[in-house]
Amino acid sequence: MHDAAAPSRNFIQEIIDHDLETNRWGGRVHTRFPPEPNGYLHIGHAKSICLNYGLASQFKGLFNLRFDDTNPEKEEEEYVKSIIYDVGWLGAKWDDRLVFASDYFEKMYEFAVELIKKGKAYVCDLTPEQMSQYRGTATRPGRPSPNRDRGVDENLDLLARMRAGEFPDGSRTLRAKIDLASPNFNLRDPVMYRILHAEHHHARDKWCIYPMYDWAHGFEDSIEGITHSICTLEFENHRPLYDWFINVVNEGRTADGSGPWGKKIHHPQQIEFARLELTHTVMSKRKLLELVKGNHVKGWDDPRMPTISGLRRRGYTPESIRAFCADIGVAKFNSVIEIVRLENAIRDELNKTAPRRMAVLRPLKVVITNYPEGQTDQLDAVNNPEDASMGSRKVPFSRELYIERDDFREEPPKGYHRLAPGREIRFRWAFFIKCESFVKDPATGEVTELHCTYDPATRGGDAPDGRKVKATIHWVSAAHAIDAEVRLYDHLFSVPRPEDVADGVDYKTNLNANSLEVLPAAKLEPGLAGSSAGTRIQFERHGYFSVDPDSSAQRLVFNRTVSLRDTWAKVEKANAPK
Repeated sequence: MHDAAAPSRNFIQEIIDHDLETNRWGGRVHTRFPPEPNGYLHIGHAKSICLNYGLASQFKGLFNLRFDDTNPEKEEEEYVKSIIYDVGWLGAKWDDRLVFASDYFEKMYEFAVELIKKGKAYVCDLTPEQMSQYRGTATRPGRPSPNRDRGVDENLDLLARMRAGEFPDGSRTLRAKIDLASPNFNLRDPVMYRILHAEHHHARDKWCIYPMYDWAHGFEDSIEGITHSICTLEFENHRPLYDWFINVVNEGRTADGSGPWGKKIHHPQQIEFARLELTHTVMSKRKLLELVKGNHVKGWDDPRMPTISGLRRRGYTPESIRAFCADIGVAKFNSVIEIVRLENAIRDELNKTAPRRMAVLRPLKVVITNYPEGQTDQLDAVNNPEDASMGSRKVPFSRELYIERDDFREEPPKGYHRLAPGREIRFRWAFFIKCESFVKDPATGEVTELHCTYDPATRGGDAPDGRKVKATIHWVSAAHAIDAEVRLYDHLFSVPRPEDVADGVDYKTNLNANSLEVLPAAKLEPGLAGSSAGTRIQFERHGYFSVDPDSSAQRLVFNRTVSLRDTWAKVEKANAPK
């Protein structure tokens, strides 16, 4: 992840610079990416991965991939595997530091026992509904639970029995004893443990009480020796709670371990940054899961999804995603990023790296009446005008060809420069072609075939007599074309901010009904036969495409990664012979 350096240092880099200058962490920099395995990663997580791993790399530090797996009801091994693959695909390396919060459950339990002994935690019998009522409001302080003053021995006994599985789900919790009048609701005696008889994907059936995320998170960073715990802004109000937990555990502890409670534990530094919000999509794993389970998309890796797996299937590269993350930078305040900036990142890369090919997505047959039957010309075509080292290829030209249906008009409107009766244009890399007549389906009136002539003197260049044409279009030889299915993707949501809806209105009403168009009868250059999944190509005038994993030896499937930036006028000007 060294190919997309930010143009200037962000505020987190400046904090680390100062920490190193003052030797705050003994010269260490240790970051982590701590996803919950309750869904697939999305582009917002990619920003965090690039930031955390990028900082560790820049400052020659360490990077951990850690699973915050504290909720077995929503976590699955499938998600764990997908996250490991996605983080590695983006370029991050964690060596032997792939860790799980569940590996620290015993240590966290010991800390919970310690808090009870210090009079800072108690077992509570309130239901979730009662607890919510007792915690008060923004203008009214909370009330103490009837169990808040339970004795230490009783609390220790109840916690041990909770762990042993004696009580049913939801019947008791362990809560911290902090400040029921605090304006920060996170400090109003938060829950540390709840009873949950559920098998864990990693710890299996070892536990029936599970730590809350807020109890576990700070200790995970502490146990791992994380120096800079980088979180998104929604965790800013949780920082005082993380600090309180570690500070209470450290009460009575000493640097050398001579105190009554042993040696002080490490206290990481939390730094918050703005999370990524992107137009025309949603960035909540809960809502993305709703889209998957509601069959609004075809799985987590649907190319319309903002998931890393969806972007990869659509044709995005790790380099383009890293370039996007570098482009948007690291800020202290939330904002919404236009999705076009993500699209521009992959366009910029593929414009330089993707070979060009001709593909006809909505075929219309053309017969060149003055071209010899049975003859084939092999014409030279440049693979990528941006990179001469990619060379050229041969494309077959024959008597029967396909062009785009939109490249012909029986009655052309003003400003339309492509094929029309009596009009001459250029076929890309080939000849001047003139439309002489056409055939219609008598039942529908649809044009089914064009009859044209070609000028053999214009092969790959200008007309010898100096005449000009106003348009260049692409084509494919009918006899040599390979069949393919092409999937054209648009934004998943039809409005920039799909979640900005009135009370009671479902954000899914903003789903784009035209986010996917399937073209089952596309015709491609023969050189694309056998293309492997993930192959990225520019279809001239159409955009950038990637071979989908659904492809087989018998049938190729292409996903449109992103359309071309250019207007028709710019494309035609660029394609015109010099």
